[in-house]
Amino acid sequence: MNRSEVERAAAALAGALGDRRRLDALPEDTRPASEADAYRIQDALIAQLGAEPAGWKIGATSRMAQEMLKVGSPFAGRLLARSTYHSPARIPAGLMFMRGLEVEFAFRIGRDLTAGDAPFDQAAVAEAVAALHPAIEIVDSRYHDWLAAGGLQLIADNGCHGALVLGQAVTDWRRHDLAAVETELWLNGESVAAGAGRNVLGHPLAALTWLANHLAGRGGGLAEGELVTTGSTCSGLGWAKAGDRGEARFGPLGVVEVAFT
Repeated sequence: MNRSEVERAAAALAGALGDRRRLDALPEDTRPASEADAYRIQDALIAQLGAEPAGWKIGATSRMAQEMLKVGSPFAGRLLARSTYHSPARIPAGLMFMRGLEVEFAFRIGRDLTAGDAPFDQAAVAEAVAALHPAIEIVDSRYHDWLAAGGLQLIADNGCHGALVLGQAVTDWRRHDLAAVETELWLNGESVAAGAGRNVLGHPLAALTWLANHLAGRGGGLAEGELVTTGSTCSGLGWAKAGDRGEARFGPLGVVEVAFT
């Protein structure tokens, strides 16, 4: 794709968000044909939105998610400062086209992981973590049928990221076996999905390690202070509407709450 095609694809996505309208797909002559093109569109979208990045999200980190989205590997998107909240959060439902709630482990990075130090193993990445946050990621998409859009268009659409709600920071997280931590999603007082940290590529730190190496392969890295949310631990999403209340339970690691106004 040339620069003009990338910018037009990004403008279509940014315009859909700004005008509160959804797309069937990107214009045919601006659809990405490779992951590299998809990430170029994503970068251009973030630039056109003028949004301050807060870190990264990882999508499709479970087998169920990969099968649902018809992708063979995880993908990345940007977290934005303006759509990052702290629990208990109250979010206007109209800010998003759809509100899919995912229970996730998020990490705050304590030191830079740069491309020059790659490849990274899980131990090295764990040493760079300053804190863990239990979190809820809210999935959103600019496409009418996000499941039919295909992985490349989802990457271009910032990896279907809508918002992130952070629970309290846990600094002694290393004493917990994150793979074994059981998680549960509640919606309006009813349990709707359950899972465990092992559903995220076997361990949330495995997802973080994937991202560090993925970004290094693109010539970038993770920076001190950035947040990374590592993908859904539960065997499904909770779909919320205005007036709904969601709660993610992480056993000894805490609870995260969000209400849609």
